[in-house]
Amino acid sequence: MNKTPFYLKAQQVCCEQEIKQQHFVLIEAGIITEITDTPKTGINVIDLGEATLLPGMIDMHIHGREGCDVMDAKLSSIETISTSLAKHGVTGFLATTVTANWKNTLAAFAVIGQASKQKMPGAQVLGAYNEGLFFTEPHKGAHNEEFFLRLTKARVDEIIEASQESLKVMALAPEFQDSLDIISYLAEKNIRVMLGHTNATFEQSQAALEAGASGGVHIFNGMSGIHHRDPGCAGAVLMDKEAVAEVIADGVHLHPSIMAMIYQLKGPEKIALISDCINAGGFPDGDYRLGELTVTVKEGIARTTSGSLAGSTLTLELSVKNIIDLAKVPLLEAIHMASLVPAKHLGLADSLGSIAINKRACLAVWDDNFNVLATFVDGELVYQNIENQFNH
Repeated sequence: MNKTPFYLKAQQVCCEQEIKQQHFVLIEAGIITEITDTPKTGINVIDLGEATLLPGMIDMHIHGREGCDVMDAKLSSIETISTSLAKHGVTGFLATTVTANWKNTLAAFAVIGQASKQKMPGAQVLGAYNEGLFFTEPHKGAHNEEFFLRLTKARVDEIIEASQESLKVMALAPEFQDSLDIISYLAEKNIRVMLGHTNATFEQSQAALEAGASGGVHIFNGMSGIHHRDPGCAGAVLMDKEAVAEVIADGVHLHPSIMAMIYQLKGPEKIALISDCINAGGFPDGDYRLGELTVTVKEGIARTTSGSLAGSTLTLELSVKNIIDLAKVPLLEAIHMASLVPAKHLGLADSLGSIAINKRACLAVWDDNFNVLATFVDGELVYQNIENQFNH
């Protein structure tokens, strides 16, 4: 960690409450200690020119990038994903599993637990996200139903133990027997429960939210949708004021009008932009693996052989751009959907998610076209675009 204090000066600084023009952000020992338009003398200033300084983004639902998958159960794969995410302004992420056999799943969680306790080369591992195993077939998506399991406390405890207690989110279908008890059990352990890959009715979903579930996995995708006589899981998540809706803003998973509808119903504080990126992210079109399934990427869109969407090749800075362009969301709100909302959802907003005094200096820099120019983790430069070098 660079212990010498320094300022970052940007044309726009996206602070927690407003966007400030031509301001300086003071970083001392990895912490933001001042935001001002009048810097102290004698402290080094890194001038970012016409760029925008924003909080480092948090991708709380990502499976892989650049040929590597969380399910590889290899520390080297997590490191590759970490390095790749830093290129896109992401400073923290939840390593996300997918349905596979039980032994491989526990092995993957063991590596996530190890990675969460180590310094990564780019974006830091904030914990594990279980997306898999405890789903139902009608909305299985890119999950192999041969490996679906009954949801039990014993299995939940095995995952928690394997992950070295790094499990932060558990996705599940709430129509299972005993699911409400297990949702309450997970909530007591401060593990967020997200409803997904489910055919649950509105009433079942509502009961799950009342039992302690926190929201919906990539809303509308992999869940019972809205019908005028059954609002389904999607309707329950949208109508619950406290539920967080994960949104894949690639223009494929959701029609722009649906994104706008979600924004109108949920508001800016309950939408979390996610990439749901798979190992094809950053790579050309072709055939890839997602868990136990083969997926084909064509024009950047990943599908299984049956035609189901299989995650994405999306990046979060593009997600922010898309939700601004397609759903007419204001810039600062869109940025916070990829930073502050995930941080609050995960209980990390005291130190991450926004540019504010006493928070960690996890920051991203981009130009007017949303191209990421640099990324800082705890005040350390972990990525810079070689065409835009900053002396640090």
